[in-house]
Amino acid sequence: MKEKKVYVGMSGGVDSSVSATLLKEQGFTVTGVFIKVWQPDWMACTWRDDRLDAMRVCVKLGIPFVTLDLEKEYKKDVVDYMINEYKSGKTPNPDVMCNKYVKFGGFFNWAMARGADYIATGHYAQIKEKDRAFKLIAGADQGKDQTYFLWTLTQRELSKTLFPVGNTEKSETRKLARKFNLPVAEKRDSQGLCFIGKVDIKEFLSHYIEPKKGNVLDEKGNILSKHNGALFYTLGERFGFEYTKKTPAEKPYYVTSRDIKKNTLTVSHKSPEGTLSAEKKEYKLGFINWISSAPKLQKKYTARIRHLGDLLLCQLELKEKEVNIIFENPLIIASGQSIVVYDEKECLGGGIVI
Repeated sequence: MKEKKVYVGMSGGVDSSVSATLLKEQGFTVTGVFIKVWQPDWMACTWRDDRLDAMRVCVKLGIPFVTLDLEKEYKKDVVDYMINEYKSGKTPNPDVMCNKYVKFGGFFNWAMARGADYIATGHYAQIKEKDRAFKLIAGADQGKDQTYFLWTLTQRELSKTLFPVGNTEKSETRKLARKFNLPVAEKRDSQGLCFIGKVDIKEFLSHYIEPKKGNVLDEKGNILSKHNGALFYTLGERFGFEYTKKTPAEKPYYVTSRDIKKNTLTVSHKSPEGTLSAEKKEYKLGFINWISSAPKLQKKYTARIRHLGDLLLCQLELKEKEVNIIFENPLIIASGQSIVVYDEKECLGGGIVI
């Protein structure tokens, strides 16, 4: 492995630090790379501390350290994409685009151009080769599996990528960090938006989309209350408000439709069967990507509509540029969201709800 060069995307966290350590232990020629991305000027700056942590780990391991500036790519393909999708009334998943265009786009291409044999990240996912095809497999730790965010990857990326902690439980990764005496061994896991961290999405969007008061309606068109902008809400989201008109039984309300032009939200209670009036079984997907091969017709698969969400039974109808996905039970999914398809533990790929 001494002849094999691997560039490790290092965030300053435990998972990527242990990944770099394991690869060095295995004999790879390892270089640590901190990816610098755009951050809004109104947020507390955290990237310098994270970069310093990544640097300290590289010093501990005795490996080179590089800072890769991908601000433009992140701003254009993640942040601007997210804002524009919300402005058009959709509910995007920026973490999916961060992986596609930043980690496995800008970083991957940069590393390959410098003669890397592989890149590596701290994702909880696995890659297995079978019949000359690379397959994306769920991480061994079911509670940390990150394949939902990786469904846009292709054979090109998978053939040149390593996930060193993908076959490890998170608790074991933490133990390894302590065993190797890494300076980030006790550092808390980051949460929230890819790279930027924990931030309320409505608060974030309010800096780029002007809040605008509108009416909250019941399904008969009666005004129940006010909201701060229909664009800030997604279908199926639980809605809490101070009622203008109180109901005898104040059950939870959920957003069932939005009228962006009129800036109204319609909300309703779940029926006794536990469903909402807007729920349906069939959805159309665009922006399709199948990782190794297209799923088979008539076969039952499972799908996730959110990270670590339930695996829901489904079937697929394949068309040239779009896919119909039919679930066994009705549910509500907003346009712009990712649906990711699985065959047992294998992530087959997915698409975005049209």
